[in-house]
Amino acid sequence: MTDHATPNLPSRDFETTARFYAALGFEPSWRDAGWMILKRGDLTLEFFPYPDLDPASSSFSCCLRLDDLDGFYGVCKAAEIPEKTTGWPRLHPPRDMGPIVMAALIDPDCTLVRLIQNAD
Repeated sequence: MTDHATPNLPSRDFETTARFYAALGFEPSWRDAGWMILKRGDLTLEFFPYPDLDPASSSFSCCLRLDDLDGFYGVCKAAEIPEKTTGWPRLHPPRDMGPIVMAALIDPDCTLVRLIQNAD
């Protein structure tokens, strides 16, 4: 196994979080009352319970570095996550930012998930 890291993110409700990410192709790998792990191919997201999280003041974030940013973004759009500038969940479309192309996904707990295209 190669070295890797997985983001540990808050969830106000594991059921809501699992449903949201299931629509994006993530499947449960582990779950008990204190932890949940979701996987989609080589991507792993881990969640801890945070029932008192105020999404409007959340500063949690992570990056998903993707071989096919456009394909994953299409899955997000097919899941009917709206492209808008306020509220959550929401999407921000891919933008060429010089050395990287990046989009953003804001999940139901207002966690910022940066979607970054892997370099060739």
